[in-house]
Amino acid sequence: MIVISDTSPALNLAAVGQLTLLERLYGEVLIPPMVAEELGRNGLDLRTAEWLKVEAPEDADAVRSLQKILDPGESEAIILAKERHADLLLIDERRGWKLAVQRGLSVTGLLGVLAEAKKRGLIEACRPILDEMTRVAGFWIGSDLRARYLAAMGEAD
Repeated sequence: MIVISDTSPALNLAAVGQLTLLERLYGEVLIPPMVAEELGRNGLDLRTAEWLKVEAPEDADAVRSLQKILDPGESEAIILAKERHADLLLIDERRGWKLAVQRGLSVTGLLGVLAEAKKRGLIEACRPILDEMTRVAGFWIGSDLRARYLAAMGEAD
């Protein structure tokens, strides 16, 4: 399975000590150079996460074109996912998500990662991690979406 991650899923999970969920769910996860740079700027030492592999997209023109509307990490992640025929792209930002889906990519975000981890028995509940990401990492989720998500996870308020 080929999984590519944008910055947000890895950074938010790392902030609450749950980065290894990605490894446990997907094994190896590819990240483009700009994502690796963003993670490094935020204190994540990639040498401690050898399963995060840095790989650059080949089509620099396509990346530059996307950078007119998305940030560099998202742009590289989408192009890399398309080039590698990724099974899954991990991305949270709405605009990037929509563009990835328009390009035929299968996407999920942090909420999907947590739901899958719970389904596989890797975590007991999504709520504590979600709440901690909101507090510690500044992860933002609208109150309506949060309520619907937690209800779907059997963890309603």
